Amino acid sequence: MSATRHVYDVPLRPVLGSTFQPTGFPDLGPATFDRLDADGGVTPSLLVESVQSMANRLEATLWDRGAQQPVEVTDGLPYVRVVRAGTDEFLTSSRLEAHRLASPFVREAACDGENMEAVIGQRLGLARDTPLNLPAMARALLQLDPLCLLHGVFFAQKAWIGQPRFPRAVSAVIEAHDVRRAVSGGRKSDSVRHQLNRDTANGEDSSGDTGVETTGGGTAEGYGSVPFHRVEWTARTILATFVVDRELLHSYGLPQPASDLLETLALWEIRALLSGGLRLRTACDLELADDISTRRGEPLPETSDLTGRLRDLIGQCADLLGDGKAITVQWGGHKTNAKAASGKAKS
Repeated sequence: MSATRHVYDVPLRPVLGSTFQPTGFPDLGPATFDRLDADGGVTPSLLVESVQSMANRLEATLWDRGAQQPVEVTDGLPYVRVVRAGTDEFLTSSRLEAHRLASPFVREAACDGENMEAVIGQRLGLARDTPLNLPAMARALLQLDPLCLLHGVFFAQKAWIGQPRFPRAVSAVIEAHDVRRAVSGGRKSDSVRHQLNRDTANGEDSSGDTGVETTGGGTAEGYGSVPFHRVEWTARTILATFVVDRELLHSYGLPQPASDLLETLALWEIRALLSGGLRLRTACDLELADDISTRRGEPLPETSDLTGRLRDLIGQCADLLGDGKAITVQWGGHKTNAKAASGKAKS
């Protein structure tokens, strides 16, 4: 029996020095926790990169930000491209939005004169007193944006009867174990305004004894030399873990080539993210410290192998992917009037 999941563990280390800057959360700061070991011990640990952030980074491997379009390897996969109403000015897409097809920039846009929220509901077959048909909805998503089946989408609006949800099928996280704080500091220097008296420190006008009038402006405005402290971290081990839920993808009842396509896309994203290096933040630049360990499933193929598979599978799934092109919708602000947007576009 084939594995229901691919699970990969990837040891990492800092590129520069031995310290790193973890992700931070509002009102919390670094996310520290005690890891409970198998032998009953406790290891001080730290969340370096969250599941949500890693999902964004995985998705980003399939998007060319410079060209504002998907990377070449996904040619033939449809997605929703959002432009400003009455123009062809690119705004965003279902590949960039946190809620993907459920984004307000998508659902409140106009598609060929129709409200996109209604179009999506019709495509998904949502109707009162009717059970949600996941296989049929999965086929519909293949023609809107297949990556929603990979990275998840929640159609939470009341207009979408039944509020169907497709959970994330590829997940990742980076943790550091046996961590210690690395406390340091510095000084932001000001070679022009050498000192601040009480008035300038409070942002008020003041004249010094040099005969040169000093306009208001203190440290709050960026003037003056200011010492600061910072806390980074060091760790005995830093580990990234990636999981591809094959069982979830196959539960949608799609034809085998379509399930294989989604699985291969997930593996391509993982390989691309690791191959490009993990520059997570200015002070958090990580690289592979050892070989990728396969805990479950097949070993992670090389990028060239996965690229060849993708091209072949996209060809096999051509009849399931609609015309395989971008679906351009027009967004003109909150609750776009579909007819008005359509009329502006044609004028």
